Amino acid sequence: MAVELTQLIEAGAHFGHLTRRWNPKMKPYIFMEKNGIHIIDLNKTKKHLEECKSVLTDVVAQGNKVLFVGTKKQAKNIIETEARKADQFWVTERWLGGMLTNFSTIRKSIRRLHLIEKQETDGTFDKITKKERLFLSREKDKLKKVLEGIENMGKIPGAIFIVDIKKESIAVKEAKRLGIPVFAIVDTNCDPDEVDYLIPANDDAVKTIELVVKVMMEAVTEGSLKAREVKAEQAAESERTRKERDGGDRERSSDRPDRERRHKHRDREAKPNQEAEPAKDKDSEQTDNK
Repeated sequence: MAVELTQLIEAGAHFGHLTRRWNPKMKPYIFMEKNGIHIIDLNKTKKHLEECKSVLTDVVAQGNKVLFVGTKKQAKNIIETEARKADQFWVTERWLGGMLTNFSTIRKSIRRLHLIEKQETDGTFDKITKKERLFLSREKDKLKKVLEGIENMGKIPGAIFIVDIKKESIAVKEAKRLGIPVFAIVDTNCDPDEVDYLIPANDDAVKTIELVVKVMMEAVTEGSLKAREVKAEQAAESERTRKERDGGDRERSSDRPDRERRHKHRDREAKPNQEAEPAKDKDSEQTDNK
Protein backbone atom coordinates (compact mmCIF):
# COMPACT_ATOMS: atom_id res chain seq x y z
CA MET A 1 0.00 0.00 0.00
CA ALA A 2 1.09 3.58 -0.61
CA VAL A 3 1.25 5.39 2.72
CA GLU A 4 -0.48 8.77 2.80
CA LEU A 5 0.57 11.79 4.85
CA THR A 6 -2.70 11.62 6.78
CA GLN A 7 -1.83 8.10 7.93
CA LEU A 8 1.56 9.27 9.17
CA ILE A 9 -0.04 12.20 11.01
CA GLU A 10 -2.65 9.96 12.63
CA ALA A 11 0.13 7.58 13.71
CA GLY A 12 2.05 10.44 15.34
CA ALA A 13 5.08 9.84 13.13
CA HIS A 14 5.95 13.55 13.09
CA PHE A 15 6.68 13.93 16.81
CA GLY A 16 10.41 13.98 17.49
CA HIS A 17 12.26 14.32 20.79
CA LEU A 18 12.85 17.39 22.93
CA THR A 19 14.98 19.93 21.09
CA ARG A 20 17.73 19.70 23.69
CA ARG A 21 18.14 15.99 22.93
CA TRP A 22 18.41 16.29 19.16
CA ASN A 23 21.22 15.10 16.94
CA PRO A 24 22.26 17.94 14.57
CA LYS A 25 22.70 15.41 11.74
CA MET A 26 18.91 15.02 11.72
CA LYS A 27 18.42 18.67 10.77
CA PRO A 28 17.59 17.88 7.09
CA TYR A 29 14.62 15.80 8.27
CA ILE A 30 13.17 18.31 10.75
CA PHE A 31 10.29 20.52 9.63
CA MET A 32 10.03 22.85 12.62
CA GLU A 33 10.24 23.23 16.39
CA LYS A 34 7.07 23.42 18.45
CA ASN A 35 6.71 23.66 22.22
CA GLY A 36 10.28 22.48 22.73
CA ILE A 37 9.82 19.44 20.47
CA HIS A 38 11.16 18.88 16.98
CA ILE A 39 8.56 18.13 14.32
CA ILE A 40 9.71 15.71 11.61
CA ASP A 41 9.10 16.55 7.94
CA LEU A 42 6.57 13.89 6.95
CA ASN A 43 7.10 14.48 3.24
CA LYS A 44 10.62 13.18 3.74
CA THR A 45 9.32 10.38 5.95
CA LYS A 46 6.98 9.28 3.15
CA LYS A 47 9.71 9.52 0.52
CA HIS A 48 12.22 7.50 2.55
CA LEU A 49 9.59 4.93 3.51
CA GLU A 50 8.84 4.30 -0.16
CA GLU A 51 12.55 4.09 -1.01
CA CYS A 52 13.19 1.62 1.81
CA LYS A 53 10.28 -0.52 0.67
CA SER A 54 11.62 -0.64 -2.88
CA VAL A 55 15.17 -1.54 -1.82
CA LEU A 56 14.04 -4.15 0.70
CA THR A 57 11.83 -5.76 -1.95
CA ASP A 58 14.89 -6.17 -4.17
CA VAL A 59 16.93 -7.64 -1.30
CA VAL A 60 14.29 -10.30 -0.60
CA ALA A 61 13.76 -10.95 -4.32
CA GLN A 62 17.36 -12.17 -4.43
CA GLY A 63 16.44 -14.99 -2.07
CA ASN A 64 17.44 -13.29 1.19
CA LYS A 65 15.60 -13.09 4.49
CA VAL A 66 15.37 -10.12 6.85
CA LEU A 67 16.08 -9.91 10.57
CA PHE A 68 13.68 -7.57 12.41
CA VAL A 69 14.94 -6.15 15.70
CA GLY A 70 12.97 -4.26 18.34
CA THR A 71 13.41 -4.98 22.04
CA LYS A 72 11.64 -1.90 23.44
CA LYS A 73 8.14 -2.58 24.77
CA GLN A 74 6.44 -0.46 22.09
CA ALA A 75 7.96 -2.59 19.31
CA LYS A 76 8.18 -6.14 20.69
CA ASN A 77 4.69 -7.46 19.95
CA ILE A 78 4.45 -5.78 16.55
CA ILE A 79 7.84 -7.07 15.41
CA GLU A 80 7.21 -10.66 16.51
CA THR A 81 3.66 -10.83 15.15
CA GLU A 82 4.51 -9.43 11.72
CA ALA A 83 7.78 -11.36 11.38
CA ARG A 84 6.01 -14.63 12.19
CA LYS A 85 3.34 -13.97 9.57
CA ALA A 86 5.95 -13.14 6.92
CA ASP A 87 8.22 -16.07 7.86
CA GLN A 88 11.14 -13.78 8.70
CA PHE A 89 13.55 -13.66 11.65
CA TRP A 90 13.15 -11.49 14.72
CA VAL A 91 14.78 -10.46 18.00
CA THR A 92 12.49 -8.89 20.59
CA GLU A 93 13.88 -9.91 23.98
CA ARG A 94 17.57 -9.16 24.18
CA TRP A 95 20.32 -8.72 21.64
CA LEU A 96 23.07 -11.16 22.50
CA GLY A 97 26.54 -9.79 21.79
CA GLY A 98 27.91 -11.62 18.76
CA MET A 99 24.49 -12.62 17.48
CA LEU A 100 25.78 -11.77 14.00
CA THR A 101 29.55 -11.41 14.32
CA ASN A 102 29.91 -14.62 16.34
CA PHE A 103 27.10 -16.52 14.67
CA SER A 104 28.83 -19.91 14.96
CA THR A 105 28.61 -19.69 18.76
CA ILE A 106 24.96 -18.65 18.58
CA ARG A 107 24.32 -21.68 16.38
CA LYS A 108 25.73 -23.90 19.14
CA SER A 109 23.18 -22.45 21.57
CA ILE A 110 20.42 -23.08 19.02
CA ARG A 111 21.55 -26.69 18.61
CA ARG A 112 21.49 -27.02 22.40
CA LEU A 113 17.90 -25.74 22.43
CA HIS A 114 16.87 -28.24 19.74
CA LEU A 115 18.57 -31.07 21.64
CA ILE A 116 16.65 -30.35 24.85
CA GLU A 117 13.38 -30.11 22.90
CA LYS A 118 14.14 -33.49 21.31
CA GLN A 119 14.90 -35.03 24.71
CA GLU A 120 11.50 -33.89 25.97
CA THR A 121 9.75 -35.99 23.33
CA ASP A 122 12.02 -39.01 22.81
CA GLY A 123 11.71 -40.39 26.33
CA THR A 124 15.02 -39.06 27.68
CA PHE A 125 13.23 -36.99 30.33
CA ASP A 126 11.62 -40.16 31.67
CA LYS A 127 15.06 -41.60 32.43
CA ILE A 128 16.46 -38.70 34.46
CA THR A 129 15.67 -37.32 37.89
CA LYS A 130 13.05 -34.68 38.58
CA LYS A 131 15.78 -32.19 39.49
CA GLU A 132 17.58 -32.77 36.17
CA ARG A 133 14.32 -32.36 34.25
CA LEU A 134 13.64 -29.08 36.03
CA PHE A 135 17.14 -27.84 35.26
CA LEU A 136 16.86 -28.71 31.56
CA SER A 137 13.37 -27.22 31.30
CA ARG A 138 14.58 -23.93 32.73
CA GLU A 139 17.55 -23.94 30.36
CA LYS A 140 15.23 -24.58 27.42
CA ASP A 141 12.85 -21.78 28.42
CA LYS A 142 15.73 -19.35 28.78
CA LEU A 143 17.19 -20.25 25.38
CA LYS A 144 13.76 -20.25 23.72
CA LYS A 145 12.95 -16.79 25.00
CA VAL A 146 16.07 -15.25 23.47
CA LEU A 147 16.61 -17.42 20.39
CA GLU A 148 13.13 -18.37 19.20
CA GLY A 149 13.06 -15.74 16.48
CA ILE A 150 16.36 -16.86 14.95
CA GLU A 151 16.42 -20.60 15.70
CA ASN A 152 15.85 -21.38 12.01
CA MET A 153 18.31 -18.77 10.77
CA GLY A 154 20.91 -20.96 9.09
CA LYS A 155 22.98 -18.08 7.73
CA ILE A 156 23.52 -14.35 8.09
CA PRO A 157 20.41 -12.40 6.98
CA GLY A 158 20.34 -10.35 3.80
CA ALA A 159 19.23 -7.24 5.67
CA ILE A 160 18.32 -6.04 9.16
CA PHE A 161 15.46 -3.73 10.15
CA ILE A 162 15.73 -1.93 13.48
CA VAL A 163 13.42 0.09 15.69
CA ASP A 164 15.45 2.57 17.82
CA ILE A 165 19.08 2.46 16.71
CA LYS A 166 20.25 4.00 20.00
CA LYS A 167 18.83 1.14 22.03
CA GLU A 168 19.97 -1.46 19.47
CA SER A 169 23.41 0.09 18.93
CA ILE A 170 25.22 -3.27 19.24
CA ALA A 171 23.03 -4.79 16.54
CA VAL A 172 23.77 -1.82 14.28
CA LYS A 173 27.53 -2.14 14.82
CA GLU A 174 27.55 -5.89 14.15
CA ALA A 175 25.51 -5.49 10.97
CA LYS A 176 27.76 -2.69 9.71
CA ARG A 177 30.84 -4.75 10.47
CA LEU A 178 29.52 -7.60 8.32
CA GLY A 179 28.27 -5.35 5.54
CA ILE A 180 24.61 -6.19 6.16
CA PRO A 181 22.31 -3.38 4.93
CA VAL A 182 20.65 -1.63 7.89
CA PHE A 183 17.09 -0.31 7.55
CA ALA A 184 15.76 1.63 10.53
CA ILE A 185 13.26 4.06 11.98
CA VAL A 186 15.46 7.02 12.94
CA ASP A 187 14.22 9.59 15.45
CA THR A 188 15.53 13.13 15.97
CA ASN A 189 17.92 12.03 18.74
CA CYS A 190 19.78 9.54 16.52
CA ASP A 191 22.70 9.65 14.09
CA PRO A 192 21.34 8.90 10.60
CA ASP A 193 24.85 8.11 9.32
CA GLU A 194 24.80 4.84 11.28
CA VAL A 195 22.25 3.25 8.96
CA ASP A 196 22.11 2.58 5.24
CA TYR A 197 18.41 3.24 4.72
CA LEU A 198 16.59 5.45 7.20
CA ILE A 199 12.97 6.30 7.79
CA PRO A 200 12.86 9.58 9.76
CA ALA A 201 9.98 9.10 12.19
CA ASN A 202 8.91 8.77 15.80
CA ASP A 203 10.40 5.51 17.09
CA ASP A 204 8.44 5.60 20.36
CA ALA A 205 4.86 5.66 19.08
CA VAL A 206 3.24 2.23 18.78
CA LYS A 207 1.08 3.28 15.83
CA THR A 208 4.07 4.66 13.93
CA ILE A 209 6.09 1.51 14.52
CA GLU A 210 3.15 -0.64 13.44
CA LEU A 211 2.59 1.37 10.26
CA VAL A 212 6.25 1.29 9.22
CA VAL A 213 6.74 -2.39 10.07
CA LYS A 214 3.68 -3.37 8.03
CA VAL A 215 5.03 -1.49 5.02
CA MET A 216 8.35 -3.31 5.42
CA MET A 217 6.47 -6.61 5.58
CA GLU A 218 4.73 -5.71 2.33
CA ALA A 219 8.20 -5.33 0.83
CA VAL A 220 9.10 -8.78 2.14
CA THR A 221 5.94 -10.31 0.66
CA GLU A 222 6.49 -8.70 -2.75
CA GLY A 223 10.16 -9.69 -2.74
CA SER A 224 9.33 -13.29 -1.81
CA LEU A 225 6.85 -13.48 -4.68
CA LYS A 226 9.47 -12.20 -7.12
CA ALA A 227 11.99 -14.72 -5.78
CA ARG A 228 9.53 -17.57 -6.37
CA GLU A 229 8.82 -16.33 -9.89
CA VAL A 230 12.54 -16.19 -10.69
CA LYS A 231 13.02 -19.67 -9.27
CA ALA A 232 10.11 -21.01 -11.34
CA GLU A 233 11.51 -19.40 -14.50
CA GLN A 234 14.93 -20.91 -13.84
CA ALA A 235 13.37 -24.34 -13.29
CA ALA A 236 11.36 -24.02 -16.51
CA GLU A 237 14.45 -22.96 -18.46
CA SER A 238 16.40 -25.87 -17.01
CA GLU A 239 13.60 -28.25 -18.03
CA ARG A 240 13.54 -26.84 -21.57
CA THR A 241 17.30 -27.26 -21.85
CA ARG A 242 17.05 -30.85 -20.60
CA LYS A 243 14.30 -31.71 -23.09
CA GLU A 244 16.26 -30.18 -25.97
CA ARG A 245 19.31 -32.18 -24.96
CA ASP A 246 17.31 -35.39 -24.60
CA GLY A 247 15.60 -34.74 -27.94
CA GLY A 248 18.97 -34.38 -29.65
CA ASP A 249 20.16 -37.62 -28.09
CA ARG A 250 17.05 -39.45 -29.36
CA GLU A 251 17.54 -38.10 -32.87
CA ARG A 252 21.11 -39.32 -32.89
CA SER A 253 19.94 -42.71 -31.59
CA SER A 254 17.23 -42.99 -34.28
CA ASP A 255 19.76 -42.10 -37.00
CA ARG A 256 22.07 -44.94 -35.99
CA PRO A 257 19.90 -47.86 -37.37
CA ASP A 258 19.49 -45.98 -40.68
CA ARG A 259 23.23 -45.55 -40.95
CA GLU A 260 23.74 -49.22 -40.15
CA ARG A 261 21.20 -50.24 -42.85
CA ARG A 262 22.92 -48.02 -45.41
CA HIS A 263 26.29 -49.55 -44.54
CA LYS A 264 24.89 -53.10 -44.92
CA HIS A 265 23.31 -52.21 -48.28
CA ARG A 266 26.61 -50.85 -49.59
CA ASP A 267 28.37 -54.00 -48.36
CA ARG A 268 25.89 -56.21 -50.25
CA GLU A 269 26.36 -54.20 -53.44
CA ALA A 270 30.11 -54.43 -53.17
CA LYS A 271 30.16 -58.22 -52.58
CA PRO A 272 28.94 -59.42 -56.08
CA ASN A 273 31.48 -57.20 -57.77
CA GLN A 274 34.24 -58.68 -55.66
CA GLU A 275 33.07 -62.24 -56.60
CA ALA A 276 32.85 -61.42 -60.34
CA GLU A 277 36.47 -60.31 -60.61
CA PRO A 278 38.06 -63.78 -59.99
CA ALA A 279 35.77 -65.34 -62.65
CA LYS A 280 37.00 -62.82 -65.18
CA ASP A 281 40.60 -63.66 -64.35
CA LYS A 282 39.94 -67.39 -64.96
CA ASP A 283 38.48 -66.75 -68.44
CA SER A 284 41.49 -64.63 -69.28
CA GLU A 285 43.85 -67.45 -68.34
CA GLN A 286 42.00 -69.91 -70.63
CA THR A 287 42.22 -67.45 -73.53
CA ASP A 288 45.95 -67.03 -73.00
CA ASN A 289 46.54 -70.81 -73.00
CA LYS A 290 44.83 -71.14 -76.37
